[in-house]
Amino acid sequence: MTEDFAVAEPLLAEHAEIERALADPAVHADAGRARTLGRRYAELNRVVGAYRSWEAARDDVVAAAELAREDASFAAELPAMETTLDVAAENLRRVLVPRDPDDGRDVILEVKAGEGGDESALFAGDLLRMYLRYAERHGWATQVLESTETELGGYKDVQVAIKSRGSLQDPGDGVWAHLKYEGGVHRVQRVPVTESQGRIHTSAAGVLVFPEVDDPGEVQIEPNDLRIDVYRSSGPGGQSVNTTDSAVRITHLPTGIVVSMQNEKSQLQNKEQAMRVLRARLLAAQQEAAAAEAADLRRSQIRTVDRSERIRTYNFPENRIADHRTGYKAYNLDHVLSGELDPVVQSAIDADEAARLAAAGDA
Repeated sequence: MTEDFAVAEPLLAEHAEIERALADPAVHADAGRARTLGRRYAELNRVVGAYRSWEAARDDVVAAAELAREDASFAAELPAMETTLDVAAENLRRVLVPRDPDDGRDVILEVKAGEGGDESALFAGDLLRMYLRYAERHGWATQVLESTETELGGYKDVQVAIKSRGSLQDPGDGVWAHLKYEGGVHRVQRVPVTESQGRIHTSAAGVLVFPEVDDPGEVQIEPNDLRIDVYRSSGPGGQSVNTTDSAVRITHLPTGIVVSMQNEKSQLQNKEQAMRVLRARLLAAQQEAAAAEAADLRRSQIRTVDRSERIRTYNFPENRIADHRTGYKAYNLDHVLSGELDPVVQSAIDADEAARLAAAGDA
């Protein structure tokens, strides 16, 4: 085996440098920087482990080959050792393929009612519950940041923060690594509760997913670029639910991004939550612009940037779930809506990995 994987050496050096930095108590005084370093360290752990396994297998083959010249019994062991080396080399090649650096991040997920009026809002509520139950199955923490409910119990719009608990050993276990594929249009086919004739209707809800910013310094926001308006909170139907101007609307003037918050009781809390969402949206906008400018293929066709794409259909009469990007189909929609989303998500992860490996092979 002549492959030497010299490309891994800078990553091994970076891993050692981050390890030294994380041992410095001063680094942990800045929680955002420590979290960023920890996420990168966990990502590089995969490379270091795979490299060491390959290195050990290579050394075993070299030693056995040398001994075989003097003792024929060692020659019999060589084929098995070479097979082990081939497996280790293939694993190292896989982990060296650049992965999404945001995989270990937490997310802010937004569900919006679309075409279909009240039925779409009710379906948005179904999607929210599905994601909350999915998060619970993974041991993630959730916090509803903002919601606009309808009189029938659905949601015109709801934003939820989903966070992993504790440090990650593998960024692939991160919230973004799983939920980044959920962005797009989700279509539902069922008989609405408002339908008296029993006819099946088709409606849709949109899902937006943003990686959350760990360190506010990652996204530079100039105070003069913000317009902040305050107003009174309102509930379903528009009735006022507060007697003070605690709701906050922040407009980022250069981009036109608008974030509104009214769930918290104080203006300060609503402003903090709005800034949290604004930073996530700005980070996503910056990344998408950079990816487009550099023709970066890491955002594969599986995790589309086009949020208008119809990605999935939920057919209630047939109890069917279908992902239009990966071809995944199953007849357990009731289980999926109860949070058993892993097989659907895994189909997107597998397709994304296959696309990245193919791209790396063509490079």
